[in-house]
Formats: sequence, structure tokens, C-alpha cells
Amino acid sequence: MVKSPVVEKPATAEELAKRLHEAAESRSAVVPVGGGKASGMGGVPTHCDVELHTTLLDRVLEHSQADMVVSVEAGITLEALQKELAKAGQFLPLDPFNSPGHTIGGLLATGWTGPLRQRFGSARDFLIGIRVAQPDGHLATAGGRVVKNVSGYDLMKLHHGALGSLGVIVAASFKVFPRPLHDVTLETTAETMDAAWAAVDGALALPLAPAALELFSDGRVLTRFFGSPDAVNRMVAELGWMKGDASVWTEHSRRAFESWARIAVPRRALRSLLDTLPAQSEWWASPGTGIAHWSFAGEKTAVTDVRRAAEKLQGSLVLMAAPPEVMTAVGAWGAPPATIEVMRRLKKAFDPDAILNPGRFVV
Repeated sequence: MVKSPVVEKPATAEELAKRLHEAAESRSAVVPVGGGKASGMGGVPTHCDVELHTTLLDRVLEHSQADMVVSVEAGITLEALQKELAKAGQFLPLDPFNSPGHTIGGLLATGWTGPLRQRFGSARDFLIGIRVAQPDGHLATAGGRVVKNVSGYDLMKLHHGALGSLGVIVAASFKVFPRPLHDVTLETTAETMDAAWAAVDGALALPLAPAALELFSDGRVLTRFFGSPDAVNRMVAELGWMKGDASVWTEHSRRAFESWARIAVPRRALRSLLDTLPAQSEWWASPGTGIAHWSFAGEKTAVTDVRRAAEKLQGSLVLMAAPPEVMTAVGAWGAPPATIEVMRRLKKAFDPDAILNPGRFVV
């Protein structure tokens, strides 16, 4: 009989750090849990004795409207944070898939992004401070609550995308952005993929780059422009596409599949990589960033073939979700990176007894 994990829901960062330390002392495996929206990503954990939930850590700690900085606890949902920022005419440019319900800590731990990465990059680009509970019971802080933070080692970047394998994120500070003066969505649907890619190239070549640009496997192209009314309206006139409703982005953010992979390659290689996908595949891509998402319907051989093609292009294919048997058969991550030994040493330094998310991350 498999023993169910103990579920812990600490109400403070200090309590969470204490629970983590107690687990480490007893050599209990800990799986950090935020909103659970990315629970299918990564390898299948080898074992789990304690689920450490962050959802009660859901406060806005500080919001300086004038400095355009916000500090929050890790368990706050992205939607709750955006609602708070909107009161000041500001926002955080994160729009991950499988929304709503992502927590801020979960987004940092997974590194998930969405279409707005085209203009704003990932969360690591506007993350300015982080607080992390470590297995030794300490709460470590890196960065701060001001934008100009350059002293010491940039430990924030280690925890971004590490799936909670080095520590449990309990709080973070971000540079935030003013809501755009003008926000316009355009769309078009091409009869052929050649025409669709031509439309993409035309949009990316405009003087004002799109804030987001998505291409779909059915030839649909969706784009979004932020800026002054004059500048945005000029781009609208130059493209000549149909205006769309902003709600299409909310609908797009809900995309997620049972078997789903994220492909990342150099931007100029994205089209050739997508051409290697099986016929009739469903996918969507951000051509401006070289990222695509593919619903592969459990096809193990196809995943292996496409991953090999991506890695030949110096890219990667990561499984975002898949049945356990598929995840085990093909692996979540692909070929180990050249930095694998450095990653192992970091894992040993931060989590010497390997209690955090065992088996889920690359190391």
C-alpha cells in the first residue's frame, strides 16, 4: 500500500521554512506545490513524503506605485496580483498558458511564459528580489526591492526555472510596467502556411514591433500592439488585418493538453523545425522568440524524433505534461546540458540530502 504524502499548508514564510527543515532532518522527500497548474512538468518524482503548499502565502507585501516595484508572497495568484496592480494603472507582463490559477512562486519555479515574452522577456528579466526557504531552515534573500541591484551573486537566476529543486520560493519582488496607452489586437487567417509565415514576417518587420505575435497550425495569426495611439494605429493601417477582441488572449491563455511539449530553437530555425512535426499536428508558436507548443497526443517516437531535430539546432524539447508512462519512456528534458556537472554541484550545495522534488528536475 502506497502511503499518501502529508500535506502542509504553512501560513507564514517562517513556518514553511521550519516545516522544510523538519522534513530535511527526517530525510523526507518534499514536493513544493503552488497553484498546481504546472504539476505535469518535469520527470515523475521518485517519491513524495510531504507536499508543501504555498497557497496561504498570498499577500501583497509592498507596492510602490511611484517606483513601479511590487513585492508579494509566492502563493498569490497572478490574477490577484494583476487586479491589485490595475488599481494603479500597472501590470506584470506574464500571460502563461494553462491559466488561470498560476501562483507567482509557481511561475518563477517553472519559468513559464506566454505571448508577451515577445516584448517583455520572461519573469527573470523583471525579477529584482527573491526570498527562498532552504532545507537547513534558513530564509535566504537575494536582490531587493529596488531596480538597481547589482552587488553579490545573482542567486535569483538559480531559482528561476529550477522547479523548486534548490529551495522553496516564499516571496519575490518585481519591476512592474504601466498599462499601455493603446492596446490593439489584430488577426488574420492564411490559406497556406507559406502565406501565414509571410504574414508573420510582415508583422515582425514593422517599425513598432508587436508586443505579442502567435502563429497557429491552422494558418491563423494573432498579434498585439502596445504604444501611443498614433504609433499603434499606423501599424494597424500598414498591416491591414482584421481587428480582434482582447478577450482572444484570455482564451488563448487557457490552452493546455494532456500530452504537450514546449520546443525552443533559434528564431530563424523555428519554421524548419515545425515542418518536422507529424502531419495534422496541432501547435501554436511565438515566431519572434523561437518558441512553439505542440500537442503530441502521446506519440513517443514522434517526440524522440522532434527532440533530436531540435537539439541538432542547439534547441530543446521539454515535456510540459504527459502521462507518466510517456514521461518515463522519453524523458522530460532531453540530452543533459553541457553545464550538468555545475548543476549537480549546485544541487548538492543547496539541497545536500536531495529531498526537494527528487527525480523531477534535470538534477
